[in-house]
Amino acid sequence: MIIALARNAVRLRARLRSDRGSLSPFFAVIALGIIMIMGLLVDGGGALNATNRATGLAQEAARAAGQQLNIAQAVEGTGITVDPDAAVGAAQDYLAAQGVQGEVAITDGGQRLQVTVHDTYRTTFAAVLGKSEISVSGTAHARLHTQAGG
Repeated sequence: MIIALARNAVRLRARLRSDRGSLSPFFAVIALGIIMIMGLLVDGGGALNATNRATGLAQEAARAAGQQLNIAQAVEGTGITVDPDAAVGAAQDYLAAQGVQGEVAITDGGQRLQVTVHDTYRTTFAAVLGKSEISVSGTAHARLHTQAGG
């Protein structure tokens, strides 16, 4: 009787051991999925922050350009416009100081400015998949406003 119980216990242990590790592939797939979602969140959030930074830099460059008034016209009272060369130079100087590149466009006879900034975000997780950089850009507009009579 004792020998039969011992044999049954050995068979039961052998049967239970054969099921060991059966959930490991499931957990490996789930862990991989979680890592991919984390990568999407980290790199997507980083790219969004880089886009916001590019837009902020474009806004500041447009402000710097908008301060470069054509003094001769303003003093004569013939119009309030920006000096195109000085405005483009001020915006480009600001962007260069921030370490980014961009374009400056002046339209409406010197009344409207548009600055577009181009930058890159260096990825963390997507670099494993071969995407080490994401290109981002931001655009800002500035318009000169004048007051009648003063």
